[in-house]
Amino acid sequence: MSATMRRLGVVTAAAAAAVAVTATSASAHHCFVPMYSLNGPTSANWFVVSAEDGAALIEGYTAECDEAADAGYAALEAARLPVGIKIFEKMTIGDPKGTERMPSPHGADGKGLEYFMAGSTLPDEMVGTWIAGATAHEC
Repeated sequence: MSATMRRLGVVTAAAAAAVAVTATSASAHHCFVPMYSLNGPTSANWFVVSAEDGAALIEGYTAECDEAADAGYAALEAARLPVGIKIFEKMTIGDPKGTERMPSPHGADGKGLEYFMAGSTLPDEMVGTWIAGATAHEC
């Protein structure tokens, strides 16, 4: 599956889940914030896709046991990759009027706000690394 299709899958799944969870209309979000901890503050305004959720949504992969899932997260930590991404549900950050503009040319540099349309590979790397770490663990 191509990287673009996987990214589109993450956004589509996130938007669909956001609609189902919040029962509000979801707009087309083209940016996200990488998360390096799943234990941070939560808000009803953010939809979070963990690496484990992304693996299930995009690749249909589920870890065989909790220890395998933990091994996936350990692999992400070792690679210094995010353990999840969060998408603001009410509007696209930096583009509150929905003009599809990309306010920063650095939107795919792995630091801060990331843009799918700028070619950010973080979601793909996150899911792939988590799956590799989880599958390497024997349950």
